[in-house]
Amino acid sequence: MSQTGQVHTVTGAFGYSGKYIATHLLERGHTVHTLTNSTRRANPFGDQITVHPFNFDDPAALTESLRGVSVLYNTYWVRFNHRLFTHADAVRNTLTLFEAAQRAGVERVVHVSITNPSEDLGLEYFAGKAQLEAALQSSGLSYAILRPAVLFGKEDILINNIAWTLRRLPIFGVFGDGSYRIQPIYVDDLAALAVELGAQTENVTLNAVGPETFTFRELVAEIGHIIGKPRPMVSMPPRLAYAATRVVGWLVQDVFLTWEEVEGLMAGTLAVNTPPTAPMKLTEWAKEHADTLGRSYANELARRKDRARGY
Repeated sequence: MSQTGQVHTVTGAFGYSGKYIATHLLERGHTVHTLTNSTRRANPFGDQITVHPFNFDDPAALTESLRGVSVLYNTYWVRFNHRLFTHADAVRNTLTLFEAAQRAGVERVVHVSITNPSEDLGLEYFAGKAQLEAALQSSGLSYAILRPAVLFGKEDILINNIAWTLRRLPIFGVFGDGSYRIQPIYVDDLAALAVELGAQTENVTLNAVGPETFTFRELVAEIGHIIGKPRPMVSMPPRLAYAATRVVGWLVQDVFLTWEEVEGLMAGTLAVNTPPTAPMKLTEWAKEHADTLGRSYANELARRKDRARGY
């Protein structure tokens, strides 16, 4: 379906995964637009991309910004509830986006979800993702749903901040026994997969995971070894370990982790029992970036509040 020269719209092309998707689309010769809340953010693409605000509060304007678009790539979401944004807002806004895509005649939607979305876990993040998948599947739009676990890459939060912690603290506290699994995927591999699926017409839901599976303890140990900062790991009662992350968050003026993220991690939601769908190994990428990984803290709230500075 997707031919060179079509118009493709990416949400958040000045952010994280959206930037990589936009790069792949431009390399394929497509005309690329972005929908963003950060119209003033540093633009790495110059005039190669047309910028539209999300206009969630003006569905007619949002619809018009999607007229003539062949494929919409949706990466829009929020990590946690905050006074400035909530999961409920993100669900409502995404439903508005899907409805606008229908009205505008968008041919296909590629939607980034999460591994193991479910309304049965009692976790708002995963419930919201499940609700959006169901809405897209019943919308009548052609769709591809990608379910990544944890992304890694230059602008990543979790992997970088694990390394940041290892560089600064003499020990590393683990929630419980640390045996829960995680399957990280390289952000550029996710982007390539998204663009590949955008060129197809079949409805598909696909786990997007890399070739390496770690327990959380193994992941921390690998990162510590690669950056030259191996640390003793101490199993801690989850609530106590979470309290420690709250202190770190206060020091860096960020939400380091949420309790819901801890619950999801320990419930095994970031691993699946399907073959890998991306080639890059976290260990190989980390070795290539060992000198810079974790040198500075990646602040989620700062990114949300400062809509001008680039990632």
